[in-house]
This record gives sequence, C-alpha cells and structure tokens, in this order.
Amino acid sequence: MVKSLKLAIDVQYVDDKAVVAGVLFRDWDCEHVYETIVKEVSPVAPYEPGSFYKRELPCILSLLDDVAESIETIIVDGYVNLGAEQAAGLGMHLYKALGETINVIGVAKKPFKDTPRDCEVFRGKSLNPLYVTAVGISLDEAKLAITKMHGKHRHPTLLKKADQLCRGICCA
Repeated sequence: MVKSLKLAIDVQYVDDKAVVAGVLFRDWDCEHVYETIVKEVSPVAPYEPGSFYKRELPCILSLLDDVAESIETIIVDGYVNLGAEQAAGLGMHLYKALGETINVIGVAKKPFKDTPRDCEVFRGKSLNPLYVTAVGISLDEAKLAITKMHGKHRHPTLLKKADQLCRGICCA
C-alpha cells in the first residue's frame, strides 16, 4: 500500500443522482494518476441553499468507502471555510466527519461573499484566481501545494481530471 496519497474529489448531479469522482495521486507536482474511482450515488439530498454540504458530503463519504489507500490530504471543489467569518463549508464538514484526521483543502473557482484576499492563488497566466481554504494544514502550505500542482493553466491537471471524470468527459 502506498502511504500519504492525495485525493482530489468532484461531484456532478443529474436529477436525484450524483456521480462522484476521485483522483488519487502521490506528489503535489504529479502529472500522473495513481488511481481513479468513479461512483454513482442515488438518491441524493435536494440542494438546500446555505447547506450545500448536506448534499455533497454523503457522496464524498460514499466514495471514501471505496478507497483502500492511506490518504494524507483531500482536495474538494469548494470551500473549507466561508467568508470573513470562516463559517464551516463543505471541507470543514468533511474534516469533522473524518475525525479531524485527514487534511482538507478547498479549491473554489468563484469567490464566496467576503472571501479574504489571502485565499487567492494565481496559476499560469490567468488573471482570475482560485480560492484556497484549508484545515489540518496552514493556508500557506495549502496555497503552495495548489500552486505546485501540475498544469500550465488556472486549473491544475488532476483537479480538472476529477471534474471531467464525474462529468463523463474523459476516461480513467
């Protein structure tokens, strides 16, 4: 068993079903996938404004049931903490659900209201930042990790792959 893998997760919804995809990789600068997991989850909770985690968290936990490897860090498409008040977002709910034993990094493409500027990460030549939040590791470490991830563009290669897998756009 390989230790200290990272896992990028994304979820796509269609009606009352979700497809959750996970991309396991070894090092932050890896271009290559260690393993992928794609799973359908049904039914899923309806979208509830202000409580997105209630819909997404069960999908992520279901995928984690299928991961046999030791995971050091999980990267979610979204926020760990929300806004200047640092309210619990999806990533914080995941961290708590896992007994606060696995680092969680949130990477969002759009700003949440009052997201602190120190959460911004610029990659490639993009003028638009990614918004990085974290728990279990410092924000500076999380930002450095996302900056180091493979890819020339705004979205790191393996985060894009997780997105594509759950949308059925690419193969494993």
